[in-house]
Amino acid sequence: MEIASEEVFGPVLSVMDFEKSEEAVEMANKSNYGLACGLWSRNVRKALWIANKINAGTVWINDYHLISAAAPRGGFGNSGIGRELGREGIYEFTESRHIFVSDEDNDILDLSFGLVVSD
Repeated sequence: MEIASEEVFGPVLSVMDFEKSEEAVEMANKSNYGLACGLWSRNVRKALWIANKINAGTVWINDYHLISAAAPRGGFGNSGIGRELGREGIYEFTESRHIFVSDEDNDILDLSFGLVVSD
């Protein structure tokens, strides 16, 4: 179905049959988008297993659209760029760097994480 492969906004629910959980994960991950998804199940353990396999920025289990400022928000694939909210959202506004200082002349200066650095 086209609705299952596009990024649709609004109160929309598409329902598809599947035999095994792996098949449901495969169907969900065929989309180029992965902003969010909702799972409903009486078996929360199995729902958690599925949630960890689905490529989506947010996965709700037995609920939908609960949002917390402490939780990062953003999608996978073609759904958005980066993250907002949460620690990951703050990281979007930072730049990390590494400063390495050695005052000894030794062979380790020529080798960094298995990569040979040439002069």
